[in-house]
Amino acid sequence: MTVDAAGLTRFDHPNLQANYERACRRYPAQAIVDLAALRDNMRHLVEIVNADPAKPHRTEVMGVVKADAYGHGLVPAALAALAGGATWLGTAQAHEALELRRAGIGPERARILTWVNDPYEVPYDELLRQHIDVSVGTPDAVEQLAKAAEAVQRFVRGADPIVAHVHVKVDTGFGRNGFTLNQLDLIAPRLKQLQDAGLFEITGQWSHLAVADAPDVPEFVHETDEQVARFEEFTRHMQEAGIEPRIRHLANTAATLSRPEIHYDLVRPGVALYGYEPDPAMGTPQDYGLTPAMTLQAQLSSVKHVPQGTGLSYGRVYVTDAPTSVAIVPVGYADGIHRSASGFDRCGSRHEDRKGGPVAFMTRDGVQVRHVSGRVCMDQFIVDLHGDAKELGIDIGDTVQLFGPGRGEAYGEPTADDWAKAADTISYEIFTCLRNRVPRLYRNAASVLDADDLAMLDQNALI
Repeated sequence: MTVDAAGLTRFDHPNLQANYERACRRYPAQAIVDLAALRDNMRHLVEIVNADPAKPHRTEVMGVVKADAYGHGLVPAALAALAGGATWLGTAQAHEALELRRAGIGPERARILTWVNDPYEVPYDELLRQHIDVSVGTPDAVEQLAKAAEAVQRFVRGADPIVAHVHVKVDTGFGRNGFTLNQLDLIAPRLKQLQDAGLFEITGQWSHLAVADAPDVPEFVHETDEQVARFEEFTRHMQEAGIEPRIRHLANTAATLSRPEIHYDLVRPGVALYGYEPDPAMGTPQDYGLTPAMTLQAQLSSVKHVPQGTGLSYGRVYVTDAPTSVAIVPVGYADGIHRSASGFDRCGSRHEDRKGGPVAFMTRDGVQVRHVSGRVCMDQFIVDLHGDAKELGIDIGDTVQLFGPGRGEAYGEPTADDWAKAADTISYEIFTCLRNRVPRLYRNAASVLDADDLAMLDQNALI
């Protein structure tokens, strides 16, 4: 029997059903993304940051779609975010920013910021021609971007010369990208010079928070407060140098959800767009009105009965303690299923109990959750069904669900948070690591996107 609590295999049109069946023939697992959930999550985030009627100005929202939209698909996720009210899109890498423009998302519709680049190799000239905002956090980036802006203005003449829209990245305590305060004081005169020369428009000042997702740890709350104070100090130093950024942005998902005082002009929610809280310490997605957008499912490739004492997978870390049936789920670490989500038991070689990642099966008695049993392999993993498959009603070809939009495995609805717990990681990594050999399929596209946006998508990926 098949798990289909979300109605994933009920279709409004024969073409959509054909797409689904084609994907199942292509690969025995599918990642199904609900574009309505993405739109609604963004719509909710826009409402959150503009809920105070006394607020002097409206805060804009950036849909962070870096890393192929956290594994959800760059262009579909970007379009859903815009449908939900995002006015900015963010990508770490320049090639993704350019891909969004090539897909048809023009500058009149959305500003795009890119920020992780090798300043000596990044195609700054193309970014400028496509009106993509660029972050700088080193003197090298400033100088290479200045050269590109000068070259573009020399060869692309017009009534409105192309200028570099620059976001100055400042390091307020993350220790990663951005100018330190001393470095900013040294580079500020050069930034002012480039601004006055009409090569740069200093559009933004921004930074990144390190521990805003740990509101239960007083020292981390204090550190976030310190980062905010440093951010304000950076602003004062820029103003003293004659630089007045139009947009200041600091809030990631955690601060967007919990620190309204630092929403400033723009917020950058990432994982919240995809329906998750940044850390379980903050609560659950439902606590924040968010809906996980991705469902990962697979079709069983084998079901068989084994005797007591059967070792499952490599290393015999899991050995059956009674006669049982086992099912093979045909995805593994080559698909992005974490090997660290393997399951052990006391009968196995490690003599310890450790639950593996959860999997929801439909049985004769309703949905039941079982766990990865033994090591996750490259292309598959084993699940001890703790019972007879025939009696349970489980057979080869059944669709099982690894994670999706639910309340958690305790309710028979495993989520990426549950897999993150099993793998000792974070939900971001669970869906971002899914490899492209797992087909992405998109639900509710026609109800979320207009005809022009629909035309930007792979029509064979819509269900």
